[in-house]
Amino acid sequence: MKSSMFVDVAKVFVQAGKGGDGVVSFRHEIYIDKGGPDGGDGGKGGDVIFEATENLNTLADFRFKPEIKAENGQNGAKAKRRGKAGEDKIVKVPMGTLVKRDNKIIADLVKNGERAIIARGGDGGFGNAHFKSSVRQAPKIAELGELGEMFELELELKLIADVGLLGFPNAGKSTFLSVVTNARPEIANYEFTTLKPNLGVADFDNTSLLIADIPGLIEGASKGKGLGDTFLRHVERTAVLLHLIDVYSDDIAKSYTTIRNELKNYSHNLNSRPEVVVLTKTEGLDNDILNMQINELRKVVNPKTDIIPISSLAHHNLKETLRILKTKVDEVRSKDIEAYEEDLSVPVISLNEEQNSEIWDVYKTGCKTNESGEEVSVFTVRGEKIERFARRTNFDQFDAVNRLRYIMKRMGISHELVRQGALGDSIIRIGDSEFTFIEQ
Repeated sequence: MKSSMFVDVAKVFVQAGKGGDGVVSFRHEIYIDKGGPDGGDGGKGGDVIFEATENLNTLADFRFKPEIKAENGQNGAKAKRRGKAGEDKIVKVPMGTLVKRDNKIIADLVKNGERAIIARGGDGGFGNAHFKSSVRQAPKIAELGELGEMFELELELKLIADVGLLGFPNAGKSTFLSVVTNARPEIANYEFTTLKPNLGVADFDNTSLLIADIPGLIEGASKGKGLGDTFLRHVERTAVLLHLIDVYSDDIAKSYTTIRNELKNYSHNLNSRPEVVVLTKTEGLDNDILNMQINELRKVVNPKTDIIPISSLAHHNLKETLRILKTKVDEVRSKDIEAYEEDLSVPVISLNEEQNSEIWDVYKTGCKTNESGEEVSVFTVRGEKIERFARRTNFDQFDAVNRLRYIMKRMGISHELVRQGALGDSIIRIGDSEFTFIEQ
């Protein structure tokens, strides 16, 4: 169901599910002496997933639901029973939604049904059954489940259309759209009739075009004047621009150049987009006056650009205009595919995820007074993999903390701590957790 309220930017807080905790448990059955560890693992937390849909054209729903949370995973249980995984949270967004985190694009959902994992659920912690080995028959270690990712997002909607309609307020864009497509925009004889973008599908010659009517631009729009650059973003994704100009304009060349300057000021890519120019409201107009206006327009329009006189009311030259637009749209789309395939063919040399996770750093970050009243050095360890191990460590379990110390030794972190002057009672800080370098 489409919302009547148009919202094209929104902020939302997302939180993926926490992983379930692993448990410490030992098998206790009659006639079985010294039952082994049987604590199960926690279930994975649910992901937050965004899915593009053609059934929405606004971000209005996010104004009323500013928080999105996925389900937590359940804790493990005895008899090696794994906790149930938390359900993923599937969130429907309009096609053309940009998802930004800290001003960086993390997803760009442009196709119907396209999905992206926005926030990943935490892994479940291992139960003590996981840690049994030939030298450790009765481990009393169980990991905590990891927290799911949580952060604030900025959503921005950029409508995806084959053709974007441009022109001054009352240039005839809404009338054109209502005649050639199934859209029913508000139409009236005053400026800024269109206060939100309208989408319509034009069916002709066994093909179709998706056309967006962008609210009327005025001089200074790229700097936010009038309805401003709020709506200019919606023509960024269109393949071809259809520039509509009222044939009765007193200075038809200026009407054209003013809008073109706004496009140039807003975006160089937008300014270079293919365009078709149409003169609207030509029904009953004297041919001499029409030709005079076309000649004036030719002085400022690119010589290769089509200029077509149309009448939406009289249905004059509408199908011809759609055919020209279709040809240009197909050309642009084919070039987009070629450019995408060319990008795929360029080799990129970079560390893979596993290699990146192994990277760590050690810093001496000051001193603090310990529980005995002595001043000791504090060292901070940073790195994706070691921080993850720390988050999963239950610091209330003696054996679990010693396991973390063993992992640090195996990764070479302990050696670097000693090199930088760490002593046995030095405090090691990893993420939000602190512990002594050597068991006290």
